[in-house]
Amino acid sequence: MATATKLPSVTEDPTLPGRPLHDRKDDPNPTLFPNVPSQRDSGPDALLPPGSVPERGGIARLASSSPLVDAKRGTEYFLLPVKSILNHCDSTRVPFSWTINPYRGCEFGCQYCYARYTHEYMELDSGDFEKKIYVKQDAGPLARRELGLEKIQGEHIAIGTATDPYQPAEREFGATRAILEQMAARRGLSISITTKSDQVVRDIDLLRRIAEHSGVSVNLSITTVRTRLARILEPRAPRPDLRLRAVEELRRAGISAGVFAMPVLPGITDREEDLDAIASAARDAGAQWFAASVLFLMPSSQKQFLPFLDRQFPKLARRYREWYSREAYAPEEYRREISARVAALRKKYGLGVRPVDPGRPQVVGQQLTLGLEVSAQ
Repeated sequence: MATATKLPSVTEDPTLPGRPLHDRKDDPNPTLFPNVPSQRDSGPDALLPPGSVPERGGIARLASSSPLVDAKRGTEYFLLPVKSILNHCDSTRVPFSWTINPYRGCEFGCQYCYARYTHEYMELDSGDFEKKIYVKQDAGPLARRELGLEKIQGEHIAIGTATDPYQPAEREFGATRAILEQMAARRGLSISITTKSDQVVRDIDLLRRIAEHSGVSVNLSITTVRTRLARILEPRAPRPDLRLRAVEELRRAGISAGVFAMPVLPGITDREEDLDAIASAARDAGAQWFAASVLFLMPSSQKQFLPFLDRQFPKLARRYREWYSREAYAPEEYRREISARVAALRKKYGLGVRPVDPGRPQVVGQQLTLGLEVSAQ
């Protein structure tokens, strides 16, 4: 097991702001992606006189003062002092109330990644998303404090909704493992982890401890089983076969695990035979569920993805521009078509729709409920 770099201490100890929770059962089409602003058209940075420089505040100020602690593989790593490790999600389009992303930025460099907009909040270019990684400081101590807050009791916590918790930085900094260590000391939690990395098997010991007293499930994200295509789409992510092997190891250890074919890329990974190959491989690896959603493409991601299409898939570029010029979702008719295709594959291979009942202690062979439907969204 790699030894995590010890991070400097943060002395601040504020409490999380309280906000009312929304009922996610009201939304028939939950999605992994929360509603987020597509551009900065309001606020102090919206309209400024020519030549003026706005004063940095909030996360941008913290990012600008974060110390550089390492640089390798063309990527820089910074320590980001944060006040909280838990993020409250108030969107009715996701089936959870709380998220944890131990890192800002992701070295996997997926061409389509929707979370590039989070770097713009730090007044960084979205193209730096895989080049400048911010490690959230004191992740373990923050998790220890916040997991005891009354407001999160009975609520699901989703780890890795924006950036991968097992990206290469985790080997050195260990922020994700530090959080899981605190979760292992608690009872009655409801937790899911989403990752593209087989590095998750490193923490099987902790996942088994968590499963003794809480609900925990792992989602391996696999967009294609074709290795060459995966390398083009996800330059630094582990190969698809390694992710499938991770599903096998998790299931042998008694950990609930499934496969997310997310995102489905129109014209690239959406062919029936391609989705069938993922579902078949998921079944063979022992996955308990299979879910999918079509590409969600925000303006900040379009700046990276559309030029990529021009280079790699020029015949598709025009259609993507037509589809995503007005909103971040593909046309509803297409999404429904993919939803039906995936539902048929689940039936064919005997795979579940979602984890079952994540709030209860896990029993080997029992699925956990996360509420992730394969929907038109």
